[in-house]
Amino acid sequence: MDNLHRQGYQCYLPTLPSEKLRQGLLTVADEPLFPCYLFIRLGMDDTAKSWAPIRSTKGVSRLVSFGIEPARVDDGLIELLRTQEASVQAEPERLFKAGERVRLTEAPFVGIEGIYQMADGERRVMVLIEILSKPVAVRVAPASLRKVS
Repeated sequence: MDNLHRQGYQCYLPTLPSEKLRQGLLTVADEPLFPCYLFIRLGMDDTAKSWAPIRSTKGVSRLVSFGIEPARVDDGLIELLRTQEASVQAEPERLFKAGERVRLTEAPFVGIEGIYQMADGERRVMVLIEILSKPVAVRVAPASLRKVS
């Protein structure tokens, strides 16, 4: 995207905050809404920039096009994407959701299924498991959980 900006193109990459597991910690990072796609404003009529240099820009594999013309996206759709992006920035998509079934993968609870309750800081999460027919809340590292399909 930087290479295109340096050439004077207006670019837009819609992103959503998403919770990810990195080095055993739950972190929030912006992830592209459409991976490997970028919106570029070429302009209209006399103000239009040529799209030919885009094809040879480092990092660009090809343009989405219909025949020989690049695909056009209505400005209203781009504005809608920007509005939606701004509205969800406060609350990221969670890796695990409350009530979701998970399996523990590390001792002493390896193989036990439970119900994800909540994040308890960056390094721990709370899971409800059943021990001796009673529900017990345990705190474990998020890296020790896997979703049960």
